[in-house]
Amino acid sequence: MLPEQQNLNQTMLDTNQLASFKQVTQDLSPLQLAWASGYLAAKAEGISAVAVPAATANATASTLTILYGSQTGNAKGVAKSLAAQATAEGLTVELKSMGEIKPKAIKNISHLLIVASTNGEGEAPDDAIALHEYLSSKKAPNLEHLHYSVLALGDTSYEYFCQTGKDFDEYLAKLGAKRITERVDCDVDYDADVSSWSETIIKEAKILLDTDTSTSNVVSLPNVGAAEDQYNKQNPYSAELLLSQKITGRDSAKDVRHVEIDLGESGISYQAGDALGVWFENSNTLVDELISTLAFDAGALINIAEQGFTLAEALKTKYEITQTSINFVEFWGKLSNAEHLLTILDDKSALREYAANHQVIDVVKSAPLTGEAILEPQMFVDALRKITPRLYSIASAQSEAEEEVHLTVGLVEYQINDTKRQGGASGFLAHGLEEGGEVKVFIEHNDNFRLPSDSETPVIMIGPGTGVAPFRAFMQEREATDSAGDNWLFFGDQTFTQDFLYQVEWQNYLKSGLLTKIDLAFSRDQSEKIYVQDRLQENASEVFAWLERGAHVYVCGDMSRMAKDVEATLLNIIATQGKLSEEQASTYLKDLRNAKRYQKDVY
Repeated sequence: MLPEQQNLNQTMLDTNQLASFKQVTQDLSPLQLAWASGYLAAKAEGISAVAVPAATANATASTLTILYGSQTGNAKGVAKSLAAQATAEGLTVELKSMGEIKPKAIKNISHLLIVASTNGEGEAPDDAIALHEYLSSKKAPNLEHLHYSVLALGDTSYEYFCQTGKDFDEYLAKLGAKRITERVDCDVDYDADVSSWSETIIKEAKILLDTDTSTSNVVSLPNVGAAEDQYNKQNPYSAELLLSQKITGRDSAKDVRHVEIDLGESGISYQAGDALGVWFENSNTLVDELISTLAFDAGALINIAEQGFTLAEALKTKYEITQTSINFVEFWGKLSNAEHLLTILDDKSALREYAANHQVIDVVKSAPLTGEAILEPQMFVDALRKITPRLYSIASAQSEAEEEVHLTVGLVEYQINDTKRQGGASGFLAHGLEEGGEVKVFIEHNDNFRLPSDSETPVIMIGPGTGVAPFRAFMQEREATDSAGDNWLFFGDQTFTQDFLYQVEWQNYLKSGLLTKIDLAFSRDQSEKIYVQDRLQENASEVFAWLERGAHVYVCGDMSRMAKDVEATLLNIIATQGKLSEEQASTYLKDLRNAKRYQKDVY
């Protein structure tokens, strides 16, 4: 880097230093001035490009654009890592969320990598919706000049596995774009696939871009853009569990916990709307039961990424045994030759349902191996998924909780025959970890679930059950910032006396005036079941009036039924109260979503 350019990195444009800045720049060539202006613009906007070419005339053609569509942060994390690897190889990179570009700008891109997760049942993440819809519309341009590749993230336990990535791949191909490499579809345990794809795609991109990585052609800017958080999914912080307190009543059918975790001196920061990633350990009881059922030696050595572990250690800390993948059901069905498993292998819907409702131990016990089957410990664990962290919506604002982070955790618990099963992370936080124990955590930032920037903007919060968690954080944040905007909460659960989560807090907010309005739906307190969408419909006129005066709407909780029912109700309210057609109501809601006035955090 030229000395003059190094000076630019350190120059602050205040009155005293303006003369120095002019002196530095007067000797720069037009090319260097163009570089400097682009660099300073990138610094101002936090753009993650970390290398620029020595010529700007072909900047677009020589740039590798990486766009990500991310709901919970996985695709964003993969894209940022990919960008870092690409720039380290001398490529010029522009990294952006799909929500940060205008869909029409796709025609100006020549080399594109897409990293896209799939939200819910085959839906695009919020930040990818506009581009997703544009590329499938009649307005989409011819893209014969575009070279691209897609990395799709998904979960095989869902019917529409990696659907968003598949859609982007299909849309771009139909528009004439040329694949650099074939699309790769990744399951939740995606590290190995991502690493392989990243290595391949960077090599191919370098060939296509014909990049000259010598210092005469590339100026490296290794520190441009926001630094990676010190603690993340790969490097979590070892925090202390301060509290795991049951907040549902003694006679409740649910065990919901208020969990408090101490972030200590980590310096970790979060915003209302973010999620906490929790790495958990499987229970010793479940591990022992599985090893005993398989008649394995707990001390048998297991190799994981060229590291040695005992079988007991591996099953406790490295592998999913409270969730069953469809791949494991297929593996065990073929190994055991059990008829009840073999009959569902060709029925993907039945296979997904079976896997979702049986833990690994239950599959194993349901189909004992015959004498002919050969199974070694290494072979068994190789058929399992690696443990992945669970994400929980944060139930506190840092302005209130300071070095703590709070969660609202529903214990996953169900009966299989005479045995009670518990979820991995929820069981760990509820019963597997003593207060004062250590839990590994990280923040997953969620820019798709944020309070309005204008504190006077009204908000409507719809969060039944544990879906109320982020709205507790929202209220703490609005109180801390003296926000004047109205706040309306729709909350529901089974019974008022047993399941009204944070009841005293909501009543205090209502009494102080911070909470403008609250509507409750307790489904089992009367003969006819009432849900939050019913309360929305009852308040249709006022809900629409709030929308018309700029309210933001937030939905958190179950995506399979609640979120769909709420959206259908909102569409009905918009159509009837606004006297709009079904198509016009759909457009109205779509406009709210595009303006980030309709945001969902569903799971």
